[in-house]
Amino acid sequence: MKHIHVTCAIIENDGLVLAAQRSETMSMPLKWEFPGGKIDLGESPEECLRRELIEEMSIQVFIEKRLPACTYHYPEFAITLYPFICSLKTEEIVLHEHAALTWLPPGELHSLDWAEADLPVVESYLVACGVQS
Repeated sequence: MKHIHVTCAIIENDGLVLAAQRSETMSMPLKWEFPGGKIDLGESPEECLRRELIEEMSIQVFIEKRLPACTYHYPEFAITLYPFICSLKTEEIVLHEHAALTWLPPGELHSLDWAEADLPVVESYLVACGVQS
């Protein structure tokens, strides 16, 4: 079974958290996720995250904290997500791949239709910031 390694950014700003909606042309169309992407060979998770956020949203971030990696098994492949809590260095976000974005209080993250692999990351983040889910 194919196993991919992916970084994701939990971007905080003024008490809110950024979520990105996958486009209709992406796999798992219109599901919500934390932005990020596949780690290239020889690339650290932090390097990958910085590269992917520039490619996907034209943003730069400060990486504040690493959360535990989470592995999820889809029928066709397995994915390990490497989540990082981040804050914005740049203010303007330009969506190059996603259909939409939203800023939500941590306690409202469950209101979105998340990609299944992101759900354990949501839970891990809520525990890390002391929010009851």
